[in-house]
Amino acid sequence: MPIYEYRCNKGHSFDVMQRMADDALDTCEVCGAPAVRVLHAPAVHFKGSGFYNTDYGTSRRKRETEAAAKEGADKHDAKQKDKKASTDSSSSSPSPSSGTAD
Repeated sequence: MPIYEYRCNKGHSFDVMQRMADDALDTCEVCGAPAVRVLHAPAVHFKGSGFYNTDYGTSRRKRETEAAAKEGADKHDAKQKDKKASTDSSSSSPSPSSGTAD
């Protein structure tokens, strides 16, 4: 049975274990003032491209994650090569001579 939270007009809040089919309470258990059921957002988070697609271990999902990981590794390798090439070219460039001109 679910537990429902109620709040009265005077600020009291209380919890009641009720069946889903039971009617909501009208009065506060503490002071007898009118009370209403407090609603909360459910604790469900749907993330990603689709919960129905990512919740189950399918071979398609496995292929997608492997391809994404490989693509990320390829991009990382390319960045490392670019970085290395730029440091090599800057270190091999001739430095200005400090000698006298003839």
